[in-house]
Amino acid sequence: MRIALFVTCLADAMFPRAAIATVTLLERLGHEVVFPERQTCCGQMHVNTGYAREALGLVRRHVEVFEEAGCDAVVAPSGSCVGSVRHQHAAVARRFGDERLAARAEAVAARTYELSELLVDVLGVGDVGAYYPHRVTYHPTCHSLRMLRVGDKPLRLLRHVRGLTLLELADADSCCGFGGTFAVKNADTSTAMLADKMTRVIGTGAEVCTAGDSSCLMHIGGGLSRLRSGVRTVHLAEILAATDTTAARA
Repeated sequence: MRIALFVTCLADAMFPRAAIATVTLLERLGHEVVFPERQTCCGQMHVNTGYAREALGLVRRHVEVFEEAGCDAVVAPSGSCVGSVRHQHAAVARRFGDERLAARAEAVAARTYELSELLVDVLGVGDVGAYYPHRVTYHPTCHSLRMLRVGDKPLRLLRHVRGLTLLELADADSCCGFGGTFAVKNADTSTAMLADKMTRVIGTGAEVCTAGDSSCLMHIGGGLSRLRSGVRTVHLAEILAATDTTAARA
């Protein structure tokens, strides 16, 4: 299968290892991955903060770039950004009267997947041949859980990783408190939510907390680091891309 990588702003600017791991994993499984270099922000942060008109041009560019890629599927290491493509792009186009763009956006969205969705639902893979000898707990991010409804797909993939001990996270479906600008505009509430999440993560005895969104991992990881908890945050893609050799260096 020929797959286009939708890298996302956060992976591109701050967490490139998640994007690199996505490519490494898919190529190891025998697929061709291409990177459309003209891609930019998908416009999610604009829509979420009330700047829908400013997002329109970004939606148009995203559609054009991934149409031109001519791939069977588009993948992103982010449930949040895939959620935006599926649930916001066509709506933004229609809001400003561009029905043709809305239809094109829907076509691109129909073949755009979060990583675990692509692996399980499209490629039919459960065991990706990963090896990661660590105690790991999984945080289901809000957009992947509630917008994309990925369900237990990430957990199914993690259960097949050799050497990995998967530890259940209490109240796993509670928000970590990030929510993009929510963490800035409602800092006290966000901090309280983060404290609850960190207490539960630390309570598992895990060495690593994983998730499918770098944004949530950034929030949780920052808090865990300030506590000197010893718990690291690692993107799901990095765990699934790990092998005997790479895990030894992790």
